[in-house]
Amino acid sequence: MRHGYKKKIFYCILVVGILILFLHPDMNAKRTYEYIEKQNILRSMHEEIADNFTGTSIADCDYYDVLFDETTLPVSLVDADLVEGHRIREGGEFDPVDCKPKFSTAIIVPYRDRPEELRGFLVYMHTYLRRQRVHYRIYVVEQVDSRPFNRAKLLNVGAVAAMRAGYPCLILHDVDLLPLRPANLYACTERPRHMSSSINRFRFVLPYLNQFGGVIAITTKQFKQINGMSNEFFGWKGEDDDLYLRLEAHKIKLCRFQPELSRYHMVTHNSHETGIKGTKVLSNTKERMQIDGLSSLKYTEVATVLHPLFTHIMADL
Repeated sequence: MRHGYKKKIFYCILVVGILILFLHPDMNAKRTYEYIEKQNILRSMHEEIADNFTGTSIADCDYYDVLFDETTLPVSLVDADLVEGHRIREGGEFDPVDCKPKFSTAIIVPYRDRPEELRGFLVYMHTYLRRQRVHYRIYVVEQVDSRPFNRAKLLNVGAVAAMRAGYPCLILHDVDLLPLRPANLYACTERPRHMSSSINRFRFVLPYLNQFGGVIAITTKQFKQINGMSNEFFGWKGEDDDLYLRLEAHKIKLCRFQPELSRYHMVTHNSHETGIKGTKVLSNTKERMQIDGLSSLKYTEVATVLHPLFTHIMADL
């Protein structure tokens, strides 16, 4: 009897141990993908300033202390207010006052019907980004028609606006994702970067190696090279895989930072409708991408408004 009792205890402990191993947030996170080592990040960055940049500082910004910042920002910042003297210019543009930045970034956020989430996102992101010594501007591209949500097309619309303003780096950013580590530099690497590879919803583990959604950094030149994103994905499904296939067709490899730097918090919300066409559109990405994307982009720009924290583009798709 005693032997059988000990055996049961042993198996219970074994099961609990296995569950802890597989459910732990950091479980094998470092081994899920190849990444750029922290000490090599600066050498991998794409240094370029926007054509319209008018900063007056002479000394270049140093990013060593940004990359080796070990802090984690609290998600509760979404409920805070920006401190006075934040120096964010009309349209959501910012650059550091004490040095000349090496990077200019347009952050493009596709959006519809999430006002409270958007407010929290903007406050959080400006608080986060002002620590990084990057010249940036936040574009919120809102779909104002009644058709199913088209995230990829909205990103194309925002990319066109950012290109007109001369931004060399685009960050395609979902409104429900908040970066937790200031060391996750909001600038482009020489290769397109999957920035949100470590999300709390997935226990901070990359679900699959070809995942390429959420938050993406890509140079304007590369985005033009692949003809942007598809305009055909009405609904929330498939457009990220299509983007990955476009890069693959052009033999452009993606990159990532290590999981600890790439951590994001996903805000809980009701999902948009899923795409009916997703699988059908994906089946012929390589044949279609030359004629479906930036080159075929058609929309009506209802209005563009420069708010204190963002540039608001309202588009009828």
